Amino acid sequence: MQAPIGILGGSGLYRMAGLALERTELVQTPFGEPSGPVHLGTLDGAPVAFLARHGEGHRFTPSEVPYRANLWALKFLGVERLISVSAVGSLQARHKPGDLRLARQFVDKTKHRQDTFFGDGLVAHVGFAEPTCPHLSEALLAAGRRLALPLEDGATYVCMEGPAFSTRAESRLHQGWGADLIGMTQVTEAKLAREAELCYACLALVTDYDAWREGEEAVDAASVLEVMHANVDKAQALLRAAVPALVGAPRPCACGEALKAALFTAPEHVSIDARRRLDLLVSKYGYGKR
Repeated sequence: MQAPIGILGGSGLYRMAGLALERTELVQTPFGEPSGPVHLGTLDGAPVAFLARHGEGHRFTPSEVPYRANLWALKFLGVERLISVSAVGSLQARHKPGDLRLARQFVDKTKHRQDTFFGDGLVAHVGFAEPTCPHLSEALLAAGRRLALPLEDGATYVCMEGPAFSTRAESRLHQGWGADLIGMTQVTEAKLAREAELCYACLALVTDYDAWREGEEAVDAASVLEVMHANVDKAQALLRAAVPALVGAPRPCACGEALKAALFTAPEHVSIDARRRLDLLVSKYGYGKR
């Protein structure tokens, strides 16, 4: 079974309601094991692949998540469009706990992650000016409007390393930049999704006001989880409304050809190891294994 739609679940979304499970796959990748098995099945008749980002029981910190293995496994199982769900803090008063947002831009403040498939014999520089797929994001927005969910588009997301939450000084700095949301996972996935030529959308679930708000307790894990449980129901409803319409629909974006002008290394200088490691991504451009 090939699953053209992938769902990456974040904090609180460890299972996908309505998923008629057909099988699970623990994919072995050139980048190690994914966070856990990929659950393959149908969501209201649409074939999907679901993976819990932090592992069963939430075992991985944001910096420990095996991002490359996760994205590779989903690509290997046929995913072309990937919807990533994550909890975020709000940096602006208009984004209230319980709201849903679609991130379109990122500021990357991570520093301890492997966020590219390339290097070690094959160099690629993908375009990343628009880091999410406009067509996939618009499909989610349209579904949210049909359901009258508290969903808005166009957010800018600061991705911090974690696992500690922000200091007040950091939170106020990020707010002063005009950023909307803060989280710990999405930009890493977005970069890898672009290299894997996947359409990628970030569905952000607002759980708190981070640490910038005067006279309010700073965020803690207990408060995040409390709001998260309520948000998950909204996210599940949105996914069930959006996903069936995406199956079989054309991809009118450029996501599926992100590597076409990105591969810098001359083919005759690419090592056999690099060709084998990256065959899934680059074989169609003549860089595959020999």
